[in-house]
Amino acid sequence: MPLVEEIGIDLGTVNVLVYVRGRGIVLQEPSVVAQQIDNGEVVAVGEEARAMMGRAPETIQVRRPLRDGVIADYRITQKMLFYFINRAIGKTRLFKPRVFVTVPFGVTQVESRAVREAALEAGASRAYLIPEPLAGAIGAGLPIHTPGGHMVVDLGGGASEAAVLSVYGVVTSAAVRVGGVRMDESIAAYVRRKYNLMIGQPTAEEAKIRIGSAIPLEDSMRMEVQGRDQVTGLPRSVEITTDDIAEALEEPIALIINMVKSVLERTPPELASDIIDRGMTMIGGGALLRNIDQLLTQETGVPVYVADAPMACVAVGAGKAHALLPYLQRTLQKL
Repeated sequence: MPLVEEIGIDLGTVNVLVYVRGRGIVLQEPSVVAQQIDNGEVVAVGEEARAMMGRAPETIQVRRPLRDGVIADYRITQKMLFYFINRAIGKTRLFKPRVFVTVPFGVTQVESRAVREAALEAGASRAYLIPEPLAGAIGAGLPIHTPGGHMVVDLGGGASEAAVLSVYGVVTSAAVRVGGVRMDESIAAYVRRKYNLMIGQPTAEEAKIRIGSAIPLEDSMRMEVQGRDQVTGLPRSVEITTDDIAEALEEPIALIINMVKSVLERTPPELASDIIDRGMTMIGGGALLRNIDQLLTQETGVPVYVADAPMACVAVGAGKAHALLPYLQRTLQKL
């Protein structure tokens, strides 16, 4: 084990994953914080805080300190990072760790500074920022050191990105503020319109995971969801199907497809030829939605593959970036 721990952190809107070099993924927790409203004291972080969502008393506020992949609340993010770093490598250590933190490609200088300072104040000796598509490509094992086109589509919790990479750099990219959270909101809105039933975000997310699909299935799955009747105000349950989820997700998925197409349209011809041969690689939690790869292939005409362990790719790539630091300097200097 090295004297100085080298850590990669996927700082996501929905989940935080921590990779420690030599040990792999050591932590995966929701990026949720619960704090006292009167004095701001943090009472729970991660899974413990997520369990309070929609169930906490009025004296406790439960929220996500990141929105659309960037910091919305600096102080709470710093406390959350401090908690996760200590959980990952322990409070007792001789040297402060070196940390790579992922950020969406194209973040502003203000947003970059907020992430870097949050990591430093959370206990890092050095904090580097790496674009999520680049980290994801490294984590997925794509040979981005070569002068050829490699395309990744990262479907995150708060935002989705597509990027073409070559020689450790981003050639062209695009992002939309549509991800897992927006999909959950669309499902909840659909159930409210069709069944007059109000359900919470956790219930919508569970339905997406258990029976969700980007396109209708021949053998549609079913699931019972509980919520509050909009008319009577009383608790009620209804049965929803995979077809319901697919219809509810049409709008957010259409925005993602248009984003991917816009990147393909701006890709230089030689790199576009490489992408047609090699296909696109999907990473992020959204890649686990049933048939999302099949739908993207139909809409773009380019083969789409889901990476192994797509949720872990960005964190793994951020951790492995320490060894590639000399080659990544040109890309990192732009952040």
